[in-house]
Amino acid sequence: MSVELNHTVIAARDKHAAAEFLATILGLQVGAQYGPFIPVETSNAVALDFVDSDTDQITPQHYAFLVSEQEFDAILARIQQAGITHYAGPGPQQPGQINHNDGGRGTYFEDPNGHYLEILTRPYGSGT
Repeated sequence: MSVELNHTVIAARDKHAAAEFLATILGLQVGAQYGPFIPVETSNAVALDFVDSDTDQITPQHYAFLVSEQEFDAILARIQQAGITHYAGPGPQQPGQINHNDGGRGTYFEDPNGHYLEILTRPYGSGT
């Protein structure tokens, strides 16, 4: 059997709002609630299960999404239309810019809970 990531749980102050934010920015759908979770599923069937945090303190996590060139353009446009600051590098570095790592394009931005999100068109280490 091959090992595949099936799902991960993401803490949020408001699981519905967090799932809607991610789905809207990435052009995905919010799934039906399953127990305490609100899922957003990617095209490779990985579910991001949003759950309300039991504290006000959320530890930021990093989530990177591999997207096509066309998807990158559409997502970046939605980020800009929403007035979300994006960065060429983590940390954050170079606001309002994208990077061209491994011959692709990428950018970083935060969700309303402080999680670090990244979109990239080439996997790291793929080179050209």
